[in-house]
Amino acid sequence: MTRHAYASRVYVDLTARALALWEQHEAATGERILHRTGVLFMAPDEATFIGPANRALKEAGVTHEILGAGEVTRRWPEINTDGLTVATWEPQMGYLLARRGCQSVVATFVREGGDYRAAHVRTGAVAGGRMAALRLSDGAALEADRYVFACGPWLGEVFPDVVGARVRPTRQEVFYFGTPPGDARFAEGHFPVWADWSERAWYGIPGNEHRGFKLSLDDRGPEFDPTNGDRTPTPALVAAARDYLAYRFPALAGAPLLEARVCQYEQTPDAGFIVDRHPAAENVWLVGGGSGHGYKMGPAVGEHAATRVLGEAPVEPAFRLGRFDG
Repeated sequence: MTRHAYASRVYVDLTARALALWEQHEAATGERILHRTGVLFMAPDEATFIGPANRALKEAGVTHEILGAGEVTRRWPEINTDGLTVATWEPQMGYLLARRGCQSVVATFVREGGDYRAAHVRTGAVAGGRMAALRLSDGAALEADRYVFACGPWLGEVFPDVVGARVRPTRQEVFYFGTPPGDARFAEGHFPVWADWSERAWYGIPGNEHRGFKLSLDDRGPEFDPTNGDRTPTPALVAAARDYLAYRFPALAGAPLLEARVCQYEQTPDAGFIVDRHPAAENVWLVGGGSGHGYKMGPAVGEHAATRVLGEAPVEPAFRLGRFDG
């Protein structure tokens, strides 16, 4: 999901910049990665995430609408709005094809002269305020003026003393349900990307590329080993997803489960990013803490990190590693 809606102006601005960069990338490559289905946030009242997000959107001048439950029903009668009173509609936003986006970025990097290698990396020794050459799993050494470690859920494992538990991988399950044959109501082109901020934070993406109706729970799951963790879906969570689906989208009651996945978030204590220098190695930068919402901002986070690595801007206080130390 890609959206502007955040309670923090820092993140609203990042999403706006990322959107422009995604558009630039699509124009340069001719690939379609961004799908503008619109994004609908629904809630029982404005005391939830929606209230602060609406204020931040208004302050930033982002196009959006505030809808009542009746208007949601009028536009999308497939949604049971019981328990909902307010919604935020962002017509410019939608979803990104993440795997295709990653592949496209790598291909562009290589085409422009970059050297891409797939290998396991061991950090170099830190002495005298710098990190020495890295060791790769193929036996080679990699020496550079600066190193940027963007290791996702493994960042705490790679730097146990510096990052450690500040990045906590959590287990997140994703489900794809089949829609009724010939029924386009829940497919891209009619239905939006959506999130429901009621008792639990469910969200979803309309059917696209014949994958089915995506449904997932944004609640943070238990701690998870991203290397060796069992990726078998949990029967209890499958049942909870079915119950929610039948309640909020009655026409999908009893829909077949087409596919399920177990992914992970890289959760920081405040769900914010880390973009900061290693405290003992001035040539090392740490970038991570996506916390389940980082991909949409990927181009802007990359640009943000690059300006810091090159010394063109100071570290953003909201992304400092030391903020977790009190």
